Amino acid sequence: MKKAKKLEELTWEDVEREEEGIIIIPVGSVEQHGRHLPLGTDSMVAIAIAEEASARTGVPVAPPLWYGWSPHHMVLPGTVNIRPEVLEELLYDIIASLSEHGFKHFVVVNGHRVVNIPWIQLAAYRAKEDLNVNVYIFDPAFASKELKLGRMGHAEEIETSQMMVIRPDLVRKDKIVDSLVKEEFLYHVDPSDPRDTLCYLPSRERMEELAKESGGVNGTPSKSSLELGRKYHEHVVSRLVELIEHIKGVR
Repeated sequence: MKKAKKLEELTWEDVEREEEGIIIIPVGSVEQHGRHLPLGTDSMVAIAIAEEASARTGVPVAPPLWYGWSPHHMVLPGTVNIRPEVLEELLYDIIASLSEHGFKHFVVVNGHRVVNIPWIQLAAYRAKEDLNVNVYIFDPAFASKELKLGRMGHAEEIETSQMMVIRPDLVRKDKIVDSLVKEEFLYHVDPSDPRDTLCYLPSRERMEELAKESGGVNGTPSKSSLELGRKYHEHVVSRLVELIEHIKGVR
């Protein structure tokens, strides 16, 4: 199997020879994921998806943005919360720098779900307007709606199953604890939910409840399986490859 083409492992001459003008940027977070998953889950997921797509397409992948906007997860140790305005500026500067070196199409792979999307959108819009580049936001939760999996929560069966595929050594199965998703009026964070929704707003109060109840889990990770993880991961990677091949055809 071919290896991912990592920007940090290339020389400047390698970059100069890049003809596609496309690059992948994985972004995630460092935040609590219950007692059974590591703090870097969101970033590890984004990196794994991006690197596998890079290996299949030959498109380079930039070093990841490990941190995200995580104010609601600060209730548990190890979480690092970066202000969204800082993250916006950082992503913008990365795109601005790489655009000077021939990259004109940027695919941002978001592993931190809906919480990261606002600042990514703002950075992407500014980059498109200021730098005359194309920015595509690839979010696995939106890219997997057709699979009709279980309700999206936090450290639930979807995240846990995917981690069983990409980093099984870091999944502590003996620590898995379920927490039923709380039903709220017109408030469903899952983009695949067919019911009406409100825009997501991080809730520290709700996370404090979950910290006491399940160690920070929102969902049923006990339903996780290697089979589900493989199905989900392959679907998402394939969709990202499909997007990159489309960009190659229209650039």
